[in-house]
Amino acid sequence: MSKLQIAERWFDRKKIDSALTLLWEPFVHPLLRCNIWHLRGRDADLLIDTGLGIASLKNEIADLLEKPLVAVATHVHYDHVGGLHEFPQRLMHPLEAPRMARYREFARLDRAALPADLITVMADAGQPIDGEFLISAVPDAGYDPLRYRIHDAPVTRTIADGDVVDIGDRHFEVMHLPGHSPGSIGLWEAATGVLFSGDAIYDGALLDDLPGSDRGDYVRTMKRLLQLPVTVVHGGHEPSFGRERLREIALAYLAARDG
Repeated sequence: MSKLQIAERWFDRKKIDSALTLLWEPFVHPLLRCNIWHLRGRDADLLIDTGLGIASLKNEIADLLEKPLVAVATHVHYDHVGGLHEFPQRLMHPLEAPRMARYREFARLDRAALPADLITVMADAGQPIDGEFLISAVPDAGYDPLRYRIHDAPVTRTIADGDVVDIGDRHFEVMHLPGHSPGSIGLWEAATGVLFSGDAIYDGALLDDLPGSDRGDYVRTMKRLLQLPVTVVHGGHEPSFGRERLREIALAYLAARDG
């Protein structure tokens, strides 16, 4: 049993505007601290990524659940799909959707299980992994981080490049943005210039050497993103940013990898 402190509340949240709420898990190392986005729509609400699943996301957002909810997983990594099983409508790219039916991906919270090269990469990026676990608290006294696992969550609809996720008054085009993982996707709203980018791009250390990562794909994704007239990018980690910062991040990646 862990000796970590017990959190009074597992999630934090911030209301971005009248429709958009950001949720996150404050006791999780930044490597795994996924941005969870809840967006109100006229006919349905949209949930983009679901965190680690350490505590119930469905219970946390119960006050927001007034309409049918569409949960979209931007990719299969465990920090983004931990709570996916709690929601009946589950969408993901077809390259990764089959892996949710019987989840056997890497999913650990103990530092000892992490690859040594990943620990080095995070230290070099200014995010060292110092403690025994990738969490600094537990949701209750009986929680054992060594028993952590992801629940199977068969996808109910696959979404590929060019498909549309429609919540009534807002429509998001699916963008296939591989590189970080084969089936990474973003959701693009042309009318507003809003991009929910998952881990394809965010304002932090981008990981392109994980199992399934492909730097050639990532280069092509960055070139595609450079052409997108975004106003704001809501990434899978770290704070949101605008078009100029997107250009800086993408161009820096291309300078390092496209040559």
